[in-house]
Amino acid sequence: MSSERPIVDIGPVAHGGHCVARLDGQVVFVRHALPGERARIEITERSKRFLRADAVEILDASEDRVTPPCRYAGVCGGCDYQHVSPAGQRRLLGSVVSEQLRRLAGLDREVEVEPVSPDDLGWRTRVTYAVDAEGRAGLRRHRSHEVVAIDRCLIAHPDTPQAPSVRWDDGPVEAILSSTGERMVVADDEVPEELGPLHGVVGSDGRVRRGEGSVTEVVREHSFQISGSGFWQVHPGAAGTLVDAVMAGAEVRAADRVLDLYAGAGLFSAFLADATGPTGEVVSVEGARGGHADARANLSGRANVTTTRASVEKALAAGRLGTTADVVVLDPPRAGAKGAVAPIVELGPRRIVYVACDPAALARDLASFGRLGYELSSLRAFALFPMTHHVECVAVLAPVRS
Repeated sequence: MSSERPIVDIGPVAHGGHCVARLDGQVVFVRHALPGERARIEITERSKRFLRADAVEILDASEDRVTPPCRYAGVCGGCDYQHVSPAGQRRLLGSVVSEQLRRLAGLDREVEVEPVSPDDLGWRTRVTYAVDAEGRAGLRRHRSHEVVAIDRCLIAHPDTPQAPSVRWDDGPVEAILSSTGERMVVADDEVPEELGPLHGVVGSDGRVRRGEGSVTEVVREHSFQISGSGFWQVHPGAAGTLVDAVMAGAEVRAADRVLDLYAGAGLFSAFLADATGPTGEVVSVEGARGGHADARANLSGRANVTTTRASVEKALAAGRLGTTADVVVLDPPRAGAKGAVAPIVELGPRRIVYVACDPAALARDLASFGRLGYELSSLRAFALFPMTHHVECVAVLAPVRS
């Protein structure tokens, strides 16, 4: 964007995959850099409040810097930290979570991000590719609609359908691999035979309809049917890791009444129902049509589970989910729980377990819970999206002790 290439000292990491520097007193968000480095940068965006830039030459390198394994690193927008060692990535993520907690919730807590294998490449079991005007599959450039055509995505699990290897009439194209080895392509396009055998519903015209078909996912002793474009964790170790963390934090007792909010396909609901037993009750709430249909199928036959399709916020506000709950589990979208916080507190749960994919939204909601009498009792963070700035957290809240 600009031919100017100044030199800056790189400051702390910030939420979003960049670090903070200053140029002539102005804040610069720099990608492809690391805290403590000295780098030559290229300005990519200017505004009155801040600049955005890419590090184009590293003059003093961090000990955490490595050679990016992918030749599209820095061009494709799919990864943020190809230039960082796995341990270095976890330290960056922990710093981001800690900073968001301090800044937005007033909580001073050091956060150690736990690794989940694989912690580098070949982990992503669901990849959505864009398609360019020439029919090539790829990923969009950072902060751009431009499609960077690729021949292979290195963070994609090697057994996912290799969508970039063939040409497409249209996109997007979602390549899926389930934990049971089922492979699916979800697209509004004819699926080329070169991709090999696929599991799913294919129309008589050879097209896979978006949202049709399903794959089987297995977590511990439970299996789940997930519709082709339905939500499921993309790291192969994520579902089991999160179930273990949620159940440890929830401390469900026999005969408890439990709400599982933003429940998706019913992953947590199944294990919560086991814990509360036949005399307890689990209310599984999901607003998306496909997710609710999956949950209803996955939880059918369980007398102690009720599945509800509703906006969580509206259902709570209308009193549709009851007046009390012993435990509440929530896994909201990236924007956080927002309007659900106060109604959850009114239910008086002894435990709230909050699964968060965005540390800023989590911190804002923790601040809201704190004002209403609930304190953070424990927090775990997991590196479930290696090479990216995303991090998953499981926070446990309890009523403030008098």
